[in-house]
Amino acid sequence: MDMLHSTNFFTTTQAAELLSVSRITIFRWIKNGSLKAAKIGRNYVLPKDEIYKRLYNLSLSTIQKSDINTLINKTIKDYGETIRMLGRE
Repeated sequence: MDMLHSTNFFTTTQAAELLSVSRITIFRWIKNGSLKAAKIGRNYVLPKDEIYKRLYNLSLSTIQKSDINTLINKTIKDYGETIRMLGRE
């Protein structure tokens, strides 16, 4: 099977869309070695497991964690009893 059309790989465009970055960023990561890729002719293909690993290992900043905790606490304060009642159903 042609590696470029294999279901085990993403194109740089697909990887950029999944990771919400530009194709330039994908090429930069490939060049500096932080993202594994294979070159096929003029194109790069990226193993799906590499993209999924990067996608699921994204970490939140301290500010983002704080914002999430604030929203969770507000939701529990405002809707806690409703959430408990729904949990009993």
